Amino acid sequence: MAETEFRKTDHIRICVEEDVQAHGNKTGFDEVMLVHNALPEIALEDVDTSLTLFNHRLDAPIIIDSITGGTDEAAKINSRLAEAAETLGLAMAVGSQRVALENPKVVSTFQIVRKKAPHAFLMGNLGAPQLVKGYDSKDIKKAAEMIDADAFIIHLNPLQEAIQPEGNTSYKGVLERIKDIASNLKIPLLVKETGAGIASHEALLLEKAGVKGIDVSGAGGTSWAAVEYYRSKKSMDVVHAKLGEDFWDWGIPTVASIVEVSKSTSLTVIASGGVRTGIDVAKSISLGAEAAGLAQPLLKPALDGKVKESLQILIEEVKTAMFLVGADSIKALKSSPLIITGRTAEWLKARGFKPEEYARRTIR
Repeated sequence: MAETEFRKTDHIRICVEEDVQAHGNKTGFDEVMLVHNALPEIALEDVDTSLTLFNHRLDAPIIIDSITGGTDEAAKINSRLAEAAETLGLAMAVGSQRVALENPKVVSTFQIVRKKAPHAFLMGNLGAPQLVKGYDSKDIKKAAEMIDADAFIIHLNPLQEAIQPEGNTSYKGVLERIKDIASNLKIPLLVKETGAGIASHEALLLEKAGVKGIDVSGAGGTSWAAVEYYRSKKSMDVVHAKLGEDFWDWGIPTVASIVEVSKSTSLTVIASGGVRTGIDVAKSISLGAEAAGLAQPLLKPALDGKVKESLQILIEEVKTAMFLVGADSIKALKSSPLIITGRTAEWLKARGFKPEEYARRTIR
């Protein structure tokens, strides 16, 4: 098994067996409250959770976020996730396709996604460090064609790379490479973090570079510093294990990142990073996101063959939250009032945003 494939297998094992969730740095969802409407004046059965994402209709504002690929186990996971996406009318992003570009023998572990989800909105994926190392528009096109992608994601993971013993820690020139890809790609290009969030300044730079959307992937959910901590601990790499422990909670909380990006740009925003319930999804949309993504909570259900059931619960939670605020559509949910308190409100105020604006809205 090649190094990249072995690492991916290790990542799956750790995410299932170990505690890799943030400890002290919370998402901020617990400090966001949707304002209950005791007179919703709508019927629950009339609540419409559908939306249009990059000219593609989704039945609910939920994205099965990037998880894996490149191994036999990953093929099984991707197959089940794709089947659920197709059945429920959701979007899905694959894990990094670097492993398939390096080893054509594992291409099928990604191609299975389009086979199982012929009509779903699918997003390809490659890491920013690979762009610095020389991957270009042709490689992105090849990766996109591999799954007949409707959009493509470049993921940013400087935290993980810094903690990972074999990490690629050069990000010099990555913005220019993203700009070049955006200008040559015929499908929308998105950028996502991997658990440490994106701030307003970087979002503005990405918007100017031609990116069409940002998946914030904020702190508070799965910590990739934690994942690498366990890998380093197992190999008795004391230095990187200590780095993983110290940077476990590093990053911009998810709620803060959603506001920073949505208030500073006109980009399509996807909320992820510690999204665990349909209520979190509803809060994300009311905060300014178009949809919300989750990955780690679907990993074990995918291994157990129960991912569809987990997603159905999530969709019902979104629908119920919409009913309880009186929003019969995603558009109405976007203008529903909410209260932001605690550290999240303090963060936003310190960064020049006005959390009280969200509390004074009325559904249109």
